[in-house]
Amino acid sequence: MHSLERLKENYLLHCKTQKELNAKTLKAYRIDLTQFILFSSNSDEPFSRENITSYLAMLHETYQPKTTKRKIASLKAFFHFLEYEDLLNDNPFNKMRLSFREPKRLPKTIPANIIQLFLNTLYRESRQDATPGKKKSILRDIAVIELLFATGMRISELCSLKCRDVDMENHSVLIWGKGSKERILQIGNPDVISALSLYQDAFQNQIAQSEWLFVNRLGNRLSEQSVRLMINKYADLAGISMHITPHMFRHSFATLLLEADVDIRYIQKMLGHSSITTTEIYTSVSMHKQKAILTEKHPRNGMAVNGGNF
Repeated sequence: MHSLERLKENYLLHCKTQKELNAKTLKAYRIDLTQFILFSSNSDEPFSRENITSYLAMLHETYQPKTTKRKIASLKAFFHFLEYEDLLNDNPFNKMRLSFREPKRLPKTIPANIIQLFLNTLYRESRQDATPGKKKSILRDIAVIELLFATGMRISELCSLKCRDVDMENHSVLIWGKGSKERILQIGNPDVISALSLYQDAFQNQIAQSEWLFVNRLGNRLSEQSVRLMINKYADLAGISMHITPHMFRHSFATLLLEADVDIRYIQKMLGHSSITTTEIYTSVSMHKQKAILTEKHPRNGMAVNGGNF
């Protein structure tokens, strides 16, 4: 039997060259499989049902359900690869029924009035007296937030955009999603189009040199952490107490469209979800809001009716 370390490297090479998985997914696979190998270092039969069962029990005791589920999926994919390559005669996962309930967590969204306040703060800052360098940075920040909310794209997708991915003539953006799946979204709001145009004019030299759409002051690719810090900065300036993350703009994009009666199948495609089941979580958010509205704001609550006891 080949060493586990060598098998892991062969599998990761297969994922990179044959399955063309992105660097982030490969990194997660490497972490998960390395953890399994370390756990199995004292086992004479690392592929045995007993070893796997012990490892899964450790995962359940150590991690949250979502993380545990991912780590198990990584290991299952690795074992199926070994089985397919005839490097594993008996795959224990074929005889194991894995099921555990993952708590349903509703996506956190930003109320529309808070988003409006956030955007107004950005534009207010752009009108303040500032150095040319600071004004350029604000133009970039406006373009980042406007595009994030206008498209509902993931922060990783936004920071990975190349300048060629945005078609200003047709007002569309090409987004590379998970698994290198691409989707094209139209940009319909004139303010968003204007924000992108002003940003590209201000940063045309840096963009041309780096090829990334969004760049920092050094001309390098704008990082995800920089966007998070940017959001915190403007939330503070706006006096917004709630903690806002980049992904909450994505959740808000989907929820507000759903509440505007947009078909969930269109939202699924715009978000780049492979399964409609993933998108349906937003219907739960919408129903949650509906319950709050009917409980707290229904006109019946203000009617003084002397009903007495039936």
